[in-house]
Amino acid sequence: MPKLAVLQHAMSPDMEANLATAERLMARAASEGSDIVVFPEVQLSPFFPKHRDADQPGVADRYVMGADHPALARLSELAATHRLVTIPNVYRQTEDGTRYDASPVFDADGRQLGMSDMVHVAQFEDFWEKDYYAHGKGFEVYDTAAGRIGVVICYDRHFPESWRRCALAGAEIIAIPSCNLASENTTLFAHEIAVMAYQNSVFAAMSNRCGTEEGTQYAGHSVIAGPDGTLLAEAGPGEEVLIADLDLDHRRAVARKAGWLHELQDWLKPGA
Repeated sequence: MPKLAVLQHAMSPDMEANLATAERLMARAASEGSDIVVFPEVQLSPFFPKHRDADQPGVADRYVMGADHPALARLSELAATHRLVTIPNVYRQTEDGTRYDASPVFDADGRQLGMSDMVHVAQFEDFWEKDYYAHGKGFEVYDTAAGRIGVVICYDRHFPESWRRCALAGAEIIAIPSCNLASENTTLFAHEIAVMAYQNSVFAAMSNRCGTEEGTQYAGHSVIAGPDGTLLAEAGPGEEVLIADLDLDHRRAVARKAGWLHELQDWLKPGA
């Protein structure tokens, strides 16, 4: 039975300091028997999309990373050292210069299994994300040492189709790197995660940032929900390693009893 840890923390303007936080929290999660860790959104920087790009030219550039960035290599090494399936979230740039809000997925041996880009990109007060991110092309599910994991990044979680794509592709667990404000309805967000987990017969882990950046307070209150809609764990407003056991046999039993995914798969077959 895998154990999942949500690593809720605040971010510094210093990428090295944020990497040190990642290392400290991964070590703690491993010491508590975790198999999977999920980080908040853009974990290596302040939340720069709070500002329009034109209002702070060049600020985001210091945090963007290509495929060979040393921070990614370090996260890979930490995953291997601690034997943790690791879902971070970073600001990445492809060879053609396109930039994404993205989650690399590292298996417990440190191998990078792939990269999930945010598909739905917000654009409103405090979340000027289209100034910085392109739209990703779809949702991937990864076979890891601790189960089949899909990634749904922050704003993506408000679209039920994001979850369903992952579930129909065989996800058992959905990781949700997130950035929620303390002024938002965290109770509603917790219920949202529980309902989506229930409707897709998956475990779900929303990992939110916390702390205050330039006067803006981030909420914390990360959650882990089960496939029956139970809230298995909920964090407070500060730094926390939030842990829950994931009974994958129970998830399969819940999915069989509900029958929703099987019904959809039959309905989506050509000629049905």
